[in-house]
Amino acid sequence: MSQEVARKMISGIFKALGHPTRLAIVMLLRGGERCVCEIVEELGSEQQSNVSQHLAVLRGEGLLASRKEGLNVHYRLRHPEVLDLVQVAERLLLRELEATRKSLGNWQQEQREE
Repeated sequence: MSQEVARKMISGIFKALGHPTRLAIVMLLRGGERCVCEIVEELGSEQQSNVSQHLAVLRGEGLLASRKEGLNVHYRLRHPEVLDLVQVAERLLLRELEATRKSLGNWQQEQREE
């Protein structure tokens, strides 16, 4: 596989994770397999047709596996390592929030000293 093809495939994974609803689905599935009806219920504001489209994107990028049981389709993380990416993003967010908090604290201190 060429580097260009690999970059495009990796980019596709990040693009799939880049939508808030799809990220919520991945985070929900960290608890294990769920049927579509459970995912829709957990997400609350999303309609089943929208959730199904997001599930198709995640499955298309190879992030989810599915199985049919009667009328229900159940989804699970195909590669739980994807949660490592989510955890890295969470740590980066916390670092940025901490840096912002420190900057704000420094600015407030400067304002008091003036």
